[in-house]
Amino acid sequence: MNERREIPHPWRLADLTYYDVRQEHYEVAVLPLGATEPHNLHLPYSMDTREGDLVGEMICSAAWRQGAKVILLPTIPYGTETNQRAFPFAMNVNPSTLNALLADLIETLVHQGILKVVLLNSHGGNDLKGFLREMYGKSPSKLFLCNWYTVFHDVYHQIFNEPDDHAGEMETSLALAYWPELVARRTDGTLLADSGVKQPTRFEAVNRGWVSITRPWHLLTTNAGAGNPHAASVEKGQRVMEILVERLAKFLVELSQSPLDERFPF
Repeated sequence: MNERREIPHPWRLADLTYYDVRQEHYEVAVLPLGATEPHNLHLPYSMDTREGDLVGEMICSAAWRQGAKVILLPTIPYGTETNQRAFPFAMNVNPSTLNALLADLIETLVHQGILKVVLLNSHGGNDLKGFLREMYGKSPSKLFLCNWYTVFHDVYHQIFNEPDDHAGEMETSLALAYWPELVARRTDGTLLADSGVKQPTRFEAVNRGWVSITRPWHLLTTNAGAGNPHAASVEKGQRVMEILVERLAKFLVELSQSPLDERFPF
């Protein structure tokens, strides 16, 4: 029996049956990584995971329509939260644990014959560059890391008024555009959020980025928000998604079509 079913999202693994996946040959797997943590007073704990779902679905859908043989895996809902421990239900997975989980999942994909893997990261606490370096030469998989929130840095200030470190204008705009029912408001309709002011450390070198630390968020922020969300809008959220789809879907198409020769990815 080789009859193909008509399915609305042939690139989304969570919607597929074993029968469906037997009918396809996939070249690229996209694995989103999220987190469970507070986002100021107005956005849900699931923001990073929802963003992983949304960005993954939008770019994989567009890439599939352009011929990419891509499959979107379910988003990992937990990430590294060691510096948000002071906030309730910031559900931590240590970096070593996360790396071990990713290594197991990538090994599974290799066993399935999928050697091109994109880690689509939605959470700044998931610092994965070291993982890519450790995996290089250990696995035949070709790993790509996309922190999607960095993709539009060159046009950020053409869209937004304020920088967004966490739960600020950019993230709030995405929430207003795609999950408005989850954005908490006061009775007058304004956001139930503080201004997202960050406290400086006592060291100039740290404040100016010459020296880095793991920031304790209960000291850095008031309510886990870093960035003023009050200028957010639906239109800004839609615009940034358009840029993400335009840039990342094109990459997935190119990656799907690229042969795995001895010079890959050059």
